[in-house]
Amino acid sequence: MRLLFTIITIVCFSAVKAQPYPDSRVLTERDLKTGASQTSKYLPLLKDKRVAVIANSSSTLLGVHLVDTLLALKVNVKKIFCPEHGFRGNADAGEKVKTEKDPKTGLPIISLFGKHFKPLPEELADVDVLVYDLQDVGVRFYTYISTMTYCMEAAAENGKQFMILDRPNPNGYYVDGPVLEPGFKSFLGLHPVPIVYGMTCGEYAQMINNEGWLEKGVKCSLKVVTLQGYTHIDMYQLPSRPSPNLPNMRSIYLYPSLGLFEGTIVSVGRGTDSPFQAIGHPDMKAPYSFVPRPMEGAKNPKYLGKSCFGHYLGDFADSYIKDSRQIYLLWITGMYKQLKNQNFFDENFNYHAGNSALQQQIKAGLSEDKISQSWVPDIIKFKKIRKKYLLYKDFEP
Repeated sequence: MRLLFTIITIVCFSAVKAQPYPDSRVLTERDLKTGASQTSKYLPLLKDKRVAVIANSSSTLLGVHLVDTLLALKVNVKKIFCPEHGFRGNADAGEKVKTEKDPKTGLPIISLFGKHFKPLPEELADVDVLVYDLQDVGVRFYTYISTMTYCMEAAAENGKQFMILDRPNPNGYYVDGPVLEPGFKSFLGLHPVPIVYGMTCGEYAQMINNEGWLEKGVKCSLKVVTLQGYTHIDMYQLPSRPSPNLPNMRSIYLYPSLGLFEGTIVSVGRGTDSPFQAIGHPDMKAPYSFVPRPMEGAKNPKYLGKSCFGHYLGDFADSYIKDSRQIYLLWITGMYKQLKNQNFFDENFNYHAGNSALQQQIKAGLSEDKISQSWVPDIIKFKKIRKKYLLYKDFEP
């Protein structure tokens, strides 16, 4: 079994590799216009309005924070709401974030990952418009879309306007993974979408608003400031990390596949210089090793101070994953077979997967192709819904 991953890697590299779309481009922040950068489109809508901004460290315009830009343009910003990881983006995954004041502007920063996930009526009493500007990565269990959902609900319930300054989705060029089942609804996934759903946050917001997926079917007054120069055929290089443990594009391309390990006994490299680019366990037999240590964004990582043995996958991300346009299951099925640990999965795994079937399929030894094929009917149904809300040229006709 210790040769398992070597064999897997050889097979994958020798297989027919998926190619980029014929007219695919690799875009950077300077090759397009984000919603936030198109101030002429939304400043008139914010005139004489009291504004709350939903933002974090990724909410920038060529290195300048959105809040600073709005204040410089005399927008009446009343407060900031922040998601998981906090306004400065340095809190651990799952770490409760405290409400505080921004030392630079003096604005109150209200955490939506602390005592509550949803803005309270009293927190919106002095607000007319909520402006959402977070860099997402297009994966269902990445919690920013859950924060967006709860903010949209609060806006609808309290008669406030909701504006999204749209940003590219770095995993927006494909759709894959099991569709979430209702019994597994949680902050890791609120809606019946695949793990990789192939939509920007603006498109996604239109979908949940118009499909009646907000609580009690409410609808918010929604405005999306769309991107210019972006399509779902394109690859997009993020200018900065969207959260502490996604430091580069390798980690972002690997995240849909390696995120499933968050519900297992396997470390994904939190507490190292390569989070979401490596997998390992103290009992694994493999040549690559790492030792998790305390660091910003991973203050108490899994297997702190212990040697974990496994595999570095960053090079594999560059040479295969980013072009394969699918969730890669061989790592999780392989680790399960090799470790032979009855406690391999924990209670969070099914919430990451969005169902109980994936765990059962892995335990039963189903092939990766059979598991992936089991997702197809639900993905086809989802794509029909998705198509109604796309704002940008798609990778499918």
